[in-house]
Amino acid sequence: MMGDLIVKGGYVYDPLNGVKGDKMDVFLSGGKVVEEVKGRDAKTVDASGKVVMAGGVDIHSHIAGSKINIGRLLRPEDHRKDVVPRTRYTRSGVGYSCPSTFVTGYRYAQMGYTSVMEAAMPPLGARHVHEELNDIPIIDKAGFTLLGNNHFTLKYVKEGDMEGLKAFVAWMLWATRGYAVKIVNPGGVENWKWGRNVGGLDDLVYNYEVSPRQIVTSLARANEELGLPHTIHLHCNNLGVPGNYETTIETLEAVKGIKAAEGREANVHIVHAQFNALDGENWMNVKSGASKLAKYVNANENVTLDLGQVIFTDTTTMTGDGPWQFRLHNMTGNKWVNSDVEMEAGAGVVPYTFKKDNPANAIQWAIGLELALLVYDPWRVYMTTDHPNGGPMIYYPKVISWLMSRKARTDTMLELNKSVMRRTTLANIYREYDFNELATVTRAATAKALGMDHKGHLGTGADADVSVYDIDPSTWRPSMYKELEKAFAKAAYTIKGGEVVVKDGEVVATPLGATHWVKSEVPEALETELMKDLEADFRDYYTINLANYPVEDAYLPTGRPMTAEGRWR
Repeated sequence: MMGDLIVKGGYVYDPLNGVKGDKMDVFLSGGKVVEEVKGRDAKTVDASGKVVMAGGVDIHSHIAGSKINIGRLLRPEDHRKDVVPRTRYTRSGVGYSCPSTFVTGYRYAQMGYTSVMEAAMPPLGARHVHEELNDIPIIDKAGFTLLGNNHFTLKYVKEGDMEGLKAFVAWMLWATRGYAVKIVNPGGVENWKWGRNVGGLDDLVYNYEVSPRQIVTSLARANEELGLPHTIHLHCNNLGVPGNYETTIETLEAVKGIKAAEGREANVHIVHAQFNALDGENWMNVKSGASKLAKYVNANENVTLDLGQVIFTDTTTMTGDGPWQFRLHNMTGNKWVNSDVEMEAGAGVVPYTFKKDNPANAIQWAIGLELALLVYDPWRVYMTTDHPNGGPMIYYPKVISWLMSRKARTDTMLELNKSVMRRTTLANIYREYDFNELATVTRAATAKALGMDHKGHLGTGADADVSVYDIDPSTWRPSMYKELEKAFAKAAYTIKGGEVVVKDGEVVATPLGATHWVKSEVPEALETELMKDLEADFRDYYTINLANYPVEDAYLPTGRPMTAEGRWR
């Protein structure tokens, strides 16, 4: 157990507890934030003249499992330009858009992040995901289980068996040691196994005769009735298709009336919303639909979203949306890999470069920032790049500068294709985030949306995860955005569980973080019926036995289960 630690004299930003830049001390003991520490043995971190926040909480990233590994294998050129040498405290590795496991943990910690969610865990590959999560040092993790194209999901939706669907979702989160329900292009990925997709919410899925609308609403209802800590985590249909903001809003309308779990207003989280906020009829006349989507979000409290902010760089796109990745391959001519997960999911990987002189890329860049600035409530819109899809997570400091400085945005816009001025509203937006709003969209709000009460804040009882940045908020001005980028790229201190793991931007300790997952109790009679159903279909359709399917506890040496109390008939 770590000794007592005092983070002394910093400007503290803790939105969940109403602290907005107060000059104060933060006391850490036994891996938790405490009211005070007593005794002379407490160590001190001097935070005077610096910003102090809770450790960052990334709600959507791709850091472990088969998909990121395909990206690693597909792109040796990605690694050659970013070889990471060994140090006294860290192992060697490779980085950039598909960093190796150790480098992933180091780089998040160096930016002050202490918790990161792996946003797409295929159930059959869950062991692999957890093996890699265990390999990633320092940060706490969780995996979101892919369920939107699962055979059993489609089967129970077709039968209208809501209790069976709830029992299956609960069992699957246990079997995969997953934290949340992830849905990717509902119905479209199943159709892709037959070389097809879905175009609208009421298209039908082959062999099941159910629609994306039915899949989304059924899983949303099951999620809320199970009382899961996070809402459905939804990658909408028609991603990357001009005009798709209409599909996104239609999807949100479909779930609007579903009663949220106790303690929250939201019943849906839209992921990397930039990719689903396009207006126009084709890529020749594409324009921003961000203002229309933001208007909807502002008027409806059941929605949260994250940005998927575009970065102008070479990156590796990877999603569970196989048909979209094939479309991107055809558009670019770049190399491509398709991955099919039997009975459950799929994925694709395509290298891509976002270019400043590309009109569509310039518009996509603006859309993410428009969403962040036009959604009034920072508790409902979160900072991500959909690492590595919109760009590698190492560019978070750059995104921070765009959010907090209109000059930073303007300086970038002047380098871009002029379509960004004509087809988006970004040039006319004057809003600039302050440090409190930044702490909200990167820590407090993401932790709250995930239902992680012990994360994202510095109140008594919170995990002792703290980040300190060498920037003085009393003298900083938006014109000084390069200073801001520098400070947030290399934290002065990152503290994980009460232990200093980063000092002056360099990793100095590499403890193993926890893996969070959710356990829901299922009524005994319902569980018995579910197991009969699972056994029959596993025997007929799967290539593995049901007994070999669930992830064993040994795969989670630092597992941290959370119990969800559901509503059952």
